[in-house]
Amino acid sequence: MSEVGLVPFARVALEVAREVLPSYSHRFSPQRFTQPQLLAILCLMRYEDWTLRGAEIRLGEHGELRRALEVQAVPDQSTLFRFRLRLEERVIGQGLAEVVRRLQKKKPGSRRTKTVVAVDATGLAPGAISRFFIRRREQHGGAPMPWRYWLKWLLAIDTRRRLILAQKAHQGPVNDCATLPPLLDEVVTTLPLATVLADAEFDSERNHRHIREQCRAKSVIPAKGTRPEWKLHGVRAQMRAAFPAKAYRQRVPAETVFSAIKRKLSARAPGRSLITQRKQALLLGLAYNLYRLWPRALLQLPVANA
Repeated sequence: MSEVGLVPFARVALEVAREVLPSYSHRFSPQRFTQPQLLAILCLMRYEDWTLRGAEIRLGEHGELRRALEVQAVPDQSTLFRFRLRLEERVIGQGLAEVVRRLQKKKPGSRRTKTVVAVDATGLAPGAISRFFIRRREQHGGAPMPWRYWLKWLLAIDTRRRLILAQKAHQGPVNDCATLPPLLDEVVTTLPLATVLADAEFDSERNHRHIREQCRAKSVIPAKGTRPEWKLHGVRAQMRAAFPAKAYRQRVPAETVFSAIKRKLSARAPGRSLITQRKQALLLGLAYNLYRLWPRALLQLPVANA
């Protein structure tokens, strides 16, 4: 990413982090850095795709960025590593919801408007090796790279505002049909839903019922291909008989969000353990939401008198 927006991004990340974390984890903390400052730095790392060592170097070089984060010294990589290790996924989810709340607050009356949500998943690389390197290695007769499980990242996306409303990450490949209800339950706590759009991976009568009965929304999920002798019933039969293709086209912004994240931020969730990889993916989602928030936050800054 261009460094033009790096400083305002840091300011907004720090503001959001202060809403979801206390300054210190306990009264015996060394109090050199606050928890919101460290969380804002982790978001910056995902925004710029820095490593721990890279973050330490860049913060040491960038005095204006340190002032935006309100830090007097630069946290070393071990401090950032330990904080990320004890950071709870629940806190990252609260930060995501706080960004959504701030964007919702900027438009009076928008809270009454129901939201169209697209649910989709993508894969994130678990390491730093590029696909180009792997392909060239195999093309030139090298031994194939040892296979590793990739990380699957599931998002619920506001199709109008291109905003992440809820997210989950786990080891792939796996079918995410059963993860749809808890993902949507996180969304309905903050926003009323109008329509939920998802691909055939999430097709099940249970999911249709949950969306329509618990979320009070319309479900648009194409029915999977089945054997001719199998009979579909309920909402799945309705989807097969008269699928609302026009409404389903609204799911396209989900692919746009994935493309923007992978092009502008990162396509990786690096880490030696699955827990670290999951946190990296969730922090990437939070960084994307902050990336969507900070240009609007700039408009709220007071203009200095000439």
